Amino acid sequence: MSALVTVDLRDATPPFEQIRTQIASLIAVGHLADGSRLPTVRALAGDLGVATGTVARAYKELEALGLIESRRRLGTVVTHDPSSGTVDAEGGIQALINELITTARTAGIEDATLLSLIQGRMRAGGQGLLAKPGQGTDADGDRARLKR
Repeated sequence: MSALVTVDLRDATPPFEQIRTQIASLIAVGHLADGSRLPTVRALAGDLGVATGTVARAYKELEALGLIESRRRLGTVVTHDPSSGTVDAEGGIQALINELITTARTAGIEDATLLSLIQGRMRAGGQGLLAKPGQGTDADGDRARLKR
């Protein structure tokens, strides 16, 4: 599982948040099924080259969300069944991701550029997603404030 989670120390997103988001996504799309064991805090921290407290914080937040549970002798396990949630691994989200990749490649956008664009939008909190280009945003892409 640790091969599926990466940490980019150059990214402005804190490492614990990167770990939390990636594990939550793996659970949401069904890659980590209910009952799957996660690596120990120490093992994952060693694999990723981060402090154990960083992984512990990510696990703690995932536990607060009800996605994982720490059990004595069994370690940390996934406690969320993706089929009970709103994300269908074979449906909506996967189809949209595939469509986005295909559209970007057809437009000549390199994979690294696409990832950068997506990460930038996610860091911005998805603000302006409903606004059409040039509407409700200023030249820097920020939402324009209404003037009285």
